[in-house]
Order: sequence, then structure tokens, then C-alpha cells
Amino acid sequence: MSNKNKNKSGIVYSTNNEYSFNDFENSHDETIDPSKQNLKIYLDRKGGGKMVSRVSGFVGNEELLERLGSSLKKYCGGGGSVKDGEILIQGDHREKILFFLMKEGYKVKKAGG
Repeated sequence: MSNKNKNKSGIVYSTNNEYSFNDFENSHDETIDPSKQNLKIYLDRKGGGKMVSRVSGFVGNEELLERLGSSLKKYCGGGGSVKDGEILIQGDHREKILFFLMKEGYKVKKAGG
């Protein structure tokens, strides 16, 4: 995404005279306490049949999600990325991720098959 599009909220027009665009931007930056987060861990297959552990459900700003993703990659000893509000870790590391997130105080459970 180019720099000029990063600051746009996606709102084009509002009929509410009291609406403030700053309220919308700040609402996405609020991070919920880890004990109130409901994270889910999935195991997916990506191209070529490779396994990927996916953590979804994080509510908070992008910076904290990036830090959590970085910590998980280091703990699991694997690669991965953070995109679209989800953390992707290469390989089947569901048990390690579950243990790590519970230790950090998050409410987390395994989902899917």
C-alpha cells in the first residue's frame, strides 16, 4: 500500500453532522486486555501442501500484533508473517503457540479440525 493511502479510514461520506473522522481512526487503536481477547489457533495448508499455524481474533493496534507475531516466531523457532490481522507461523506449532499465549495471559483455544 502506498504511503498516501495508509491514513485513509475508508469512509467517504457521513450524514451525521456530529461525526468525527478522528473517532473512527482511534477506535482501531484500542487494544483489549489480553485476558479478554478470544484468540483462535488454526492449522492450514498453503500452496505445495505446507502446514501453517494461524492465530486470529486479535483486537488491537497493528504494532502490538507485530510484536506478538515476532515473539511467537522466536518462541517457535520458525518463520512466518503478520498480515490481515492474523499471525502466520510456518509449520504445525499449535501446542507451542497455545502454551505461549496462555503464559502471556491470553484466552486462547485451538479451532478447526
